[in-house]
Amino acid sequence: MTNMTVQYGYAGEILRVDLSSNRVDRFPTEMYASRFLGGRGIAARIYWEEVAPECKAYDPGNRLLYFTGPLAGFNGLGSSRWTVCGKSPLTIPEQFSYSNLGGSWGVKLKYAGYDGIVIQGRADKPVYLLIDDGIVEIRDAAFLWGRNTIEVREILKQNLGKSVAVVACGPAGENMVNFASLLADNDASGSCGFGAVMGSKKLKAIAVRGNRRPKAAVPETLHGLTRRVRHLKKDAVGNGQQDLILGPKMKKDICYGCIGACIRQTFEAQDGTKGKYACGSAWFYQERAMRYYGEWNEIPFFATRLCDSYGLDTESVHTLIMWLSRCHKAGILTDENTGIPLSKLGSYEFIESLTKKVSLREGFGNTLAQGLLRAADTVGNGSQELITDYTSKAGYASEYCPRMYIVSSLLYAMEPRLPINQVHEIGVPLFAWLGWINKVEGSYLSSDIFRNIAERFWGSELAADFSTYEGKAIATAMIQNRECAKESLILCDWMWPITHSKHSDDHLGDPTLESKLLSSVVGEDVSEGELYVLGERIFNLQRAILAREGHVGRQSDILPEPFYTRPLRWAVQDPECLAPGKDGAVVSRKGAVVDREQFELMKDEYYIHRAWDVATGLQTTTQLGSIGLYDIVADLQKRGLTVDTM
Repeated sequence: MTNMTVQYGYAGEILRVDLSSNRVDRFPTEMYASRFLGGRGIAARIYWEEVAPECKAYDPGNRLLYFTGPLAGFNGLGSSRWTVCGKSPLTIPEQFSYSNLGGSWGVKLKYAGYDGIVIQGRADKPVYLLIDDGIVEIRDAAFLWGRNTIEVREILKQNLGKSVAVVACGPAGENMVNFASLLADNDASGSCGFGAVMGSKKLKAIAVRGNRRPKAAVPETLHGLTRRVRHLKKDAVGNGQQDLILGPKMKKDICYGCIGACIRQTFEAQDGTKGKYACGSAWFYQERAMRYYGEWNEIPFFATRLCDSYGLDTESVHTLIMWLSRCHKAGILTDENTGIPLSKLGSYEFIESLTKKVSLREGFGNTLAQGLLRAADTVGNGSQELITDYTSKAGYASEYCPRMYIVSSLLYAMEPRLPINQVHEIGVPLFAWLGWINKVEGSYLSSDIFRNIAERFWGSELAADFSTYEGKAIATAMIQNRECAKESLILCDWMWPITHSKHSDDHLGDPTLESKLLSSVVGEDVSEGELYVLGERIFNLQRAILAREGHVGRQSDILPEPFYTRPLRWAVQDPECLAPGKDGAVVSRKGAVVDREQFELMKDEYYIHRAWDVATGLQTTTQLGSIGLYDIVADLQKRGLTVDTM
C-alpha cells in the first residue's frame, strides 16, 4: 500500500484540538494511511512524532488519540470499533498504551467527518467537545463536572438530541485515579487510565454526530464478502463464555452495524436499571457476591454499574479486590485501618464503599487510586508478596495465563497492558476445542481441526501442542502482526480473526478475508501478506515507542516472578487445565510453571525470526529499514536503542 489515497473508506481528515489555546485544526489522513492504516497504527505514529519520552501522563504535552479505521462504518463486519491511545498513568513506568471500544461512538465520529481526534494541552476550566457534522466547538462543562458518566451522557443527549454519541470520564477521571476509564454509548468502556488523562486535561466529554457515511471503492465485492462473513459467523456466540453471564432479563446488545456474533448483552434489574453486562464486567464481582449471599442476585450487575458510573476499569478493580482480600486475611489491612468493610467483601456495601472512596480519593481510597502495584508499595508490610496473579505493567490479572498458554508468555512480556486481542487468538479456539472434548452438543472443533488452524494461522502444527515450547516463537510474531493490523483496520476482537466456523466445509476460517475487505473498501489490492507487513510495521513502531519509554529489549521482555515458581491451579472455564498435546492427545497444564530456560530459548528464536539482535532483544537498523521504518532509526540510534547491522 504505497501512495494510497483516502478517497474511499476514510473520512479524510484528522481533527486536532489544543485545549490550552482553544485552537482547532485539521490535517489530512492521507499523511499516515498508506504506512499505518488507521486505528492504533496512525495513533502510534502521531504519538511517536509528538509525545516526548520524558512527558508524563498528566502533562499537557501528552496526547489523547481517538481513532477509527478504514473499515469503520460499514455494516456487517464487526467494524464499529475505535481506539483511544496515549501515555498511560497506570503502567510502570508510564508508557504508551491503548484501549479498544465498541458501541456506536467511533462510527459517529467517522460520520462527523473525521478518522481521528488528537487532543493536546489542558483547559483552564472544565470543557466538553461538540463535533456536529464537521462543526467543532469547545464548550463550557461546569454543569457536567462532578457528575457520573451515565448522567453526563443523558444530559448531553437531552440538550443536544438523542442522535449524538457521547464519551465521558467520571469522578474517578476528574480526580485522576490512575485506572479511571472512559464510558461511551452502549456502555462501551476504555481502560488504561485514559479517563484520568481526560480529567487531567479538564475534558469532561466528547459528543459527536454526523451523516457523512464512507464509501467503498468496490461495493459489489464488499457486499459479497459481507455475506461470506455472515455465513461463517452464523450462530456464533463469541468465545463460549455465555455461561458466565446467565441471569434473568438478559437482552442481546449489538454494536452499531454489527451482526452480533458475540456475548455482548444488557441486563435489566428489578428496579428498571439497565446496562451492559458481558464478559469481564459481568463476572468480576460475581463469584464473590455469590459466596457472600449464597445465591445468584443482582449485586454483580450493580457492582458493574458503580464502576461504569464512577468511571473505573473493572479489570483493575478485580485485581485490586483480589489483593485486598489477601491483605485482609493476612491481617495487613482491616476495616478499621482502611475505612472500607473488607470483612464484608462480596456485599454491595463493600463494593459501594470501595468505588466511592477510590473515585473521590477519600481516605485509604487515595492510596488505592494509585493502582495495584503502587498501592502495594505504599502499604508495604509484605503486601507486595500477595500480588501473585498479574501479568502486565498495568497490574492486570492473568487471563489466559502464560503457564497455561505458552504463547501468552511472550505476548504478555512485550505489551504495556493485558493484550486481550492477542491472547484471544489462541484462547477462543481452545474453548471450542474444550466443547468437543467434553462432547457438548454441536461442537465440531476437534484436535485435528485445531492443528489445521495452527498450521494456517500460527505457522505450524507445533503451535497447537501445549506440551512444548517449540513453534511458539513464530506463532507469537504472526499473532502480533495480525492483531496490530486488525486493531488498525479496525475490527472487533469477538469476530476476528475467523479461525474456524461451523459452516465451512473443513470447519476452518479464512485468514484472507481481512485483506480482501480492505481491498474492496479502499480500491487497492492488498494481499494477506501485505496486510501482515503493515501489522509488523505497526508492532515495531510500538516496540520503538516503548523502548524510548523504558521497555528496553530482552531485559524488559520478562514475566512476574510467580509465573516461574507458582504452579497453575486453574484456567478460565477449564478447572482441569486441559489442552491439546502432541498429535492432539489431551494433556493437562495443571501444576505447570513457565520454564525459565525454555522461555529464554524461545525469546532467542523469536528475536531471530524478527531479525532483532538476539543478545539484547533490540531492533536492528536493517530490520527497521526493511519494513519501512527507516525514519525512526536515527532517534533510536542516539538513544542506544538499536543495534547497527551490515
